Amino acid sequence: MGGGRLQGMRIQLIHAYDHITSVENLLLAWREFVRGKKQKKDVQGFSLRLMDNILKLHKELATKTYVHGAYEAFNISDPKPRNIHKALVRDRLVHHALYRILYPFFDRTFVSDSYSCRKWKGTHRALNRFRDFGRKVSHNNTRTCFVLKCDIRKFFASIDHAVLLAILDRYIPDKNILRILKGIIDSFHSTRTGVGLPLGNLTSQLLVNIYMNEFDQYVKHQLKVKYYIRYADDFVFLSPDKHHLEELLRYIVVFLREKLRLELHPDKVYIKTLASGVDFLGWVHFPDHRVVRTTTKKRMFKRIAESGGKEETIRSYLGLLSHGNGRGLWEKVRNALGLA
Repeated sequence: MGGGRLQGMRIQLIHAYDHITSVENLLLAWREFVRGKKQKKDVQGFSLRLMDNILKLHKELATKTYVHGAYEAFNISDPKPRNIHKALVRDRLVHHALYRILYPFFDRTFVSDSYSCRKWKGTHRALNRFRDFGRKVSHNNTRTCFVLKCDIRKFFASIDHAVLLAILDRYIPDKNILRILKGIIDSFHSTRTGVGLPLGNLTSQLLVNIYMNEFDQYVKHQLKVKYYIRYADDFVFLSPDKHHLEELLRYIVVFLREKLRLELHPDKVYIKTLASGVDFLGWVHFPDHRVVRTTTKKRMFKRIAESGGKEETIRSYLGLLSHGNGRGLWEKVRNALGLA
């Protein structure tokens, strides 16, 4: 899994295009793709003639005639308004076929403190890592711990295609794999041609991690930052020295702008003490506890009401609350489920 070879000091993917586009890999990708989607009309339509559709897709991929289709756009609020772009079933199957080979390889190249869209990572591990870092930097809450919190402005909509493809080119020697990735990347743009990835694509989750891994490596190996955590476009630096964080910020701004063509969100960058409460991943963190952000709390009760008090909705929030100090809130949610 995740096979690679060293080229100079950089590991490179050893899988070939034919492996990714094989009927076997497409069938395995279908099995993963279809989970939880069997009731969807477009998925049912594709599965009615599954082998015919897969063989047709394989032939197009093998003869290099495959072209990525258009997207269906719709809006969701989760928690803030987002514009989702959904590809055709055949294109999403290609995304899965690529992902199941590329993810294990690229995941090995990522730093350990990148937590978004990775197996064995996720929000809860990021929250616990933040707590552990806070304790270390503050020497078990006996010294002041400063936190630099950053957020990238319009993250998915700002990913530069040329920069992304140049990064992929360094890792993937097979030009046919690069060509199909370029087709997927160029199938969408946000404000202008050559910029932006769609929120709905499985490949987008991996591609933004590959993109931001350039920043992660810079932070760890050039800036030599020890206490750093990133979850998608949300990242924090912890230090006992506020001036050090102010200096770091200057380097961060320049690297993101010049190397990745990204800008920090002007209203979401600050340096605060941990003791004053730091908002990170839906929780407000303090030296010895964390509490649910007020907006998260309001959204939680709104969704419970909208679901008509559905047990699965309530239990999912009980799971969320178990990761922090929210005893009163916990009791309110339990009451809603009739578990008091």
